Amino acid sequence: MATVDIRNVRKAFDGHEVIHGVNVLIEDKEFVVLVGPSGCGKSTLLRMIAGLEEITSGEIAIAGRVVNNVRAKERDIAMVFQNYALYPHMSVYKNMAFSLRLKGMDKAEIDERVRNAARILNLGELLERQPRQLSGGQRQRVAMGRAIVRNPKVFLFDEPLSNLDAKLRVQMRTEIKDLHLRLGATTVYVTHDQLEAMTMADRIVVMSEGNVEQIGSPLSLYDRPDNTFVAGFLGSPAMNFFKGEVRRDGVDAWVEAQGLRLALPPEAAGESGHAVVYGVRPEHLRVGGEGAAGIPCRVVVVESTGAATQIVAETPAGRITAAFEGRHALRPGETVPLYARLDNVHLFDAATTKRIGEVR
Repeated sequence: MATVDIRNVRKAFDGHEVIHGVNVLIEDKEFVVLVGPSGCGKSTLLRMIAGLEEITSGEIAIAGRVVNNVRAKERDIAMVFQNYALYPHMSVYKNMAFSLRLKGMDKAEIDERVRNAARILNLGELLERQPRQLSGGQRQRVAMGRAIVRNPKVFLFDEPLSNLDAKLRVQMRTEIKDLHLRLGATTVYVTHDQLEAMTMADRIVVMSEGNVEQIGSPLSLYDRPDNTFVAGFLGSPAMNFFKGEVRRDGVDAWVEAQGLRLALPPEAAGESGHAVVYGVRPEHLRVGGEGAAGIPCRVVVVESTGAATQIVAETPAGRITAAFEGRHALRPGETVPLYARLDNVHLFDAATTKRIGEVR
């Protein structure tokens, strides 16, 4: 079982701790994405799994074997880097075969492994080319092929798509996920792109400032974020937040936020007077509705893609972003009421930023 068990792992540079007791169990054949902003510690954690960084304290076990003092080349892992790390003077074939030759593997087996990986990645016609003759996407495939030929227990990806253009990133996301499903290898993938995390992962590990904020499936994190950091990081456009206080009058419940009355379902958690952060995602807002709890907005920007419309608007409590399916005849300067879908509203404690009970 090629599990990766990270147990209370800490990392310090020159006495300054940057990873603060991380615990993550990655199951056999699972695709786990470490995601977070630049500097959150995700790449450092990946490099400790790979053996490229020493662990200050704690343990990392791969397939049940503690590898703290095991050299990188003996951990039975393969790593794909952001910059491809190909040998410029070698052909594609030789780049993919290099690690196998170092092991002294038989030439016939090397050839079989290289050509099998080339077939999987559609590199068969490029084996005699050199890296300078390849596109960015082709170079990344070669880097992946070099990892595949080793038949490792664990694949590690360190922001492999960062150097590619937007269209190619979408294509390569699909190819990497398809490759994972075909090979069935345990995969740990690092990115700062929350869209990559949402579309590729079996589970996501959200990190911030060397800590794990939440672990779960993409949709569970999206639907039930543990705190305002996770809520704001996952989702594009980002969740809207308003600071205010819970108010109750009989069965009616709302959040009072700088003159705004933000509707809540009657069963929402939080006592009257509780200081909270009210969150609602842009796609959970609609134009127009019934009742007095609409958010008065003056439209500032309208962006239409044909299939969807997004607006940025001013409210008495600050700017708000809304996203709608299809086309809407909205114009800058127009005043409209926005209504939140009450079953998709989120409440967080203003002091701790933690989620408050169930709003639904």
